[in-house]
Amino acid sequence: MSTKAVLVTGCSDGGLGSALCLALQNKGYRVFATARNVAKMSAVEAVGIQCLALEVTSNESIKTCVAEVSKLTGGTLDVLVNNAGRDYMMPVLDIDLDQMRATFETNVFSYVAITRAFFPLLVRSTQNPMIVNNTSVNSLLPLAFNRGYNASKAAAAMLSSQMRVELHNFGIKLVELKTGAVKSNIWTFDPNDTTRQLPPSSVYESKKELLEKSVFQQDSKNAMPADQWAAQVVKDITKANPPPIVWKGGSAWLARVASLLPTGWTDGEFRKMSDLEGITAHAAQLIREKDKI
Repeated sequence: MSTKAVLVTGCSDGGLGSALCLALQNKGYRVFATARNVAKMSAVEAVGIQCLALEVTSNESIKTCVAEVSKLTGGTLDVLVNNAGRDYMMPVLDIDLDQMRATFETNVFSYVAITRAFFPLLVRSTQNPMIVNNTSVNSLLPLAFNRGYNASKAAAAMLSSQMRVELHNFGIKLVELKTGAVKSNIWTFDPNDTTRQLPPSSVYESKKELLEKSVFQQDSKNAMPADQWAAQVVKDITKANPPPIVWKGGSAWLARVASLLPTGWTDGEFRKMSDLEGITAHAAQLIREKDKI
């Protein structure tokens, strides 16, 4: 059996894609690492992994990347990993719709565009072709303030289920990664980025410190190192019969259990976790005072 070829999206240094590339190479795969900026993939380039430019929201960039991979592999691809992602955390009442649309473009629509573009290469594979979609345990959990990101991951999760059904008869396996807390640069907080800060008029202003702590993972004691997460994921997806859903990352097993519990109970627990008690009365008072003005 020849070496399997795998392409991973979103492989900038410090991210989950970069860790996956290194773990896959250690398993003997021929890896194609991709990112918007090739210069930001120094970690994978240093170990001999081939780096290609790919902007997942650009049809032209996707088309060019497909042509490059096809030329390099003789027209086939064995594994496609849709990993590129974008964070956007904000309460529903404060969401910037343009930011949310951009989040869906990367976290949902790019999975469709990339899969469609590489499908001809995957269907030509004779080595049990597979697509791996990196979603999140957040797709199942009503974590306060995470609405834009969580909604996109929930959409990506349902999309993955649909793809698993539709691609089965083509011999293409679909594996979804329900990723828990993992240390990654995606959560880096830029205090100068106003799109990631609560507006002064927010009814949640009294919880600003909590929001920024929870959303940007300043408290990362439960987050798993990216290389450890990647090694566990690769161990599962390279099995002879990989599971349709892989739960890995900090507290992933807790999220799996929580998803099976009664909705009313989990809603209540997440309200407590987010320390939302008292906000409603406080916000209502602010609104009444504003209306008087």
